[in-house]
Amino acid sequence: MIGQPVTNQLIWAGYEVRIIARDVAKTKQLFPQVEVVFGDLRKPESLHTALSGVDTVYLNLSVRQTEKPGDFHTETDGMRHLLAAGKQAGVRRVAYLSSLVMRYQGINGFNWWVFRVKQQAVELIKASGLDYSIFYPSCFMDSINQTQRVGRFVLLLGQSPVKPWYISAHDYGSQVVSALQIVRQDQNQEYVIQGPEAITQTEAAERFARVHTNEKLRVVTIPPILLKAGSPFSAQASYGWHIGEALNKYPEVFEAEKTWAELGKPKLTIDEWTRFTF
Repeated sequence: MIGQPVTNQLIWAGYEVRIIARDVAKTKQLFPQVEVVFGDLRKPESLHTALSGVDTVYLNLSVRQTEKPGDFHTETDGMRHLLAAGKQAGVRRVAYLSSLVMRYQGINGFNWWVFRVKQQAVELIKASGLDYSIFYPSCFMDSINQTQRVGRFVLLLGQSPVKPWYISAHDYGSQVVSALQIVRQDQNQEYVIQGPEAITQTEAAERFARVHTNEKLRVVTIPPILLKAGSPFSAQASYGWHIGEALNKYPEVFEAEKTWAELGKPKLTIDEWTRFTF
């Protein structure tokens, strides 16, 4: 959802790109014009060769909805393997997709192990001794179609007055490229990534459904209590309730002045992104 648009932007910008993937054949079908090599964050011995000759490694990691606290986490366990291999291989910079909504941790007593993992990932990068570029995005427009959409339905978890600054993966990829183009050696970067307008999740879903004329879509609201009730029995339900709670209540404000000044202002609104994509 996010890795592919960023990779395309890096390719279009003229970077020599190497993709590290567990499934080389499948990834090569998506990117036939670039080098694809095997690498697995669970297998540290696979990473040194994969990273050899790489100046900057861009990481797009996440916690799966079915993951449990005691499982292997790519953003911490895998991150440790990658940072160690990267330092041995001569990597100079780590660019990393983090999260803005993880700041909800600790607000209103909210305490979720997934956000602790994401916080630890940032701490590991900053303590690694490598240069870093860390991006903290608001909600991605792309998640409306790829995460919230089930067939003809666009699902919402409750109603919220909060207005995230939705960003498209296309615009985010452009900003990643701009950041890497302007950065100096030994300089660290941190950017809040926000789109051109603040709208509620309900408005975003309804506008997506209205503009997406290829097929008739319907927005459906699910009561959060249903997922909360299922949380003790299902890791996926627990994930859904916690991320929904954070997205519905994190008091997002505009913080991207520096980002827009240095990396350019995002262009796509929800309506424009929907027309552009579909």
